[in-house]
Amino acid sequence: MRMTKIAAVAAVVAVTGLAAPASAQAPKSPVVINVVDVGGALALLQDAIEAYKTKNPTYVSRFTFTKAPAPELPGKLKAMQAANRADIELVLGGLDILSAGLEQNLWEPLLTNHAAKFPGVKDNYLDPAKKMQELAKDQALAVVFMPAGPLVEYNPAKVKEPPTTPAALLAWCKANPNKFVYARPANSGPGRTFLMGLPYLLGDKDPKDPVNGWEKTWAYLKDLNSCIEYYPTGTGIVMKELGEGTREMTVTMTGWDINPRALGIVPKEFKVAPFDNMTWVNDTQYLMVPKGVTGEKLDVVLDLIKFLLEPQQQAMTYDKGYFYPGPAVKNVPVSMAPKESQDVIREFGRDEYAGWIAKFPHAQPLDSKPMVDAFRIWDQQVGAQKTK
Repeated sequence: MRMTKIAAVAAVVAVTGLAAPASAQAPKSPVVINVVDVGGALALLQDAIEAYKTKNPTYVSRFTFTKAPAPELPGKLKAMQAANRADIELVLGGLDILSAGLEQNLWEPLLTNHAAKFPGVKDNYLDPAKKMQELAKDQALAVVFMPAGPLVEYNPAKVKEPPTTPAALLAWCKANPNKFVYARPANSGPGRTFLMGLPYLLGDKDPKDPVNGWEKTWAYLKDLNSCIEYYPTGTGIVMKELGEGTREMTVTMTGWDINPRALGIVPKEFKVAPFDNMTWVNDTQYLMVPKGVTGEKLDVVLDLIKFLLEPQQQAMTYDKGYFYPGPAVKNVPVSMAPKESQDVIREFGRDEYAGWIAKFPHAQPLDSKPMVDAFRIWDQQVGAQKTK
């Protein structure tokens, strides 16, 4: 399946006649590029990365792929840089690892130092993805985008009228104890998105300040806690319990709605609903190059990044709906995606999503420090006795 998609992309590249940019210099011999995935974006990008090697055999002999938790990688990168070693050439990850690297000065400033390699790159982004790119401070480049949520996902056989306000959700939860669930926000995209979306829904004083601006949010979550049996440590457990019928409702986001249904974990007929007057809390994954990568390897990695932002490779990020829609750049309709992706989106996607994405406003997630504060307060005041 993966090789078929790689071959398809290579064929598109051959047909369109795309060549390596003039700024890229072929190394004296093909290099090994080591890629670390922190946020799961490898599932969306690996085929396109491998297609780069197929297209450029004189540039890359092979890619190695490893995964690392966001809290562990900065220390490893700092140790490598202190030892004058460069064992990692490319990092894929979200705001957590991006922010940690910005704070500790770990990233090669991609646009500050290499703007000529990426002409017009910011203008090519979708408008909400361009806002997410601002968080990178010109040191990384956004590569995939998802409006995320929060959305309500439910079993329509059990829930006839889905709640579309926080008050209605609370009332349903109290009337149906232990049938609503969401995962610990620090370990869950949907949990985190719900947490960051509530201040907008509830009209809190400052949605960007969980310490001093979320009085209504914290009161609401403590009240909601009374009808929740426990908080799983990951979204996968939530979807399993939802699919098995242990729970009847959860909060979700676009990718976590489509992908588990495509995989058969959640029944296809389960539905989602937006909150009235919701604000999308967007999510993005970035491409980052650690400081210390130089010479031929840096040239190749910069060329790879440019390649990954071209429409043909962006179209692959529709994948199986995991980070829906996926593309961060303009003018990449699903009709450009591999047939397998088109089939998944056709069968398990939602026609309503395009309208909701256009209708409701979009906001950036919290910066790294307030996000850590929000997780800490939730852990201490909401989930302390019920997370398992």
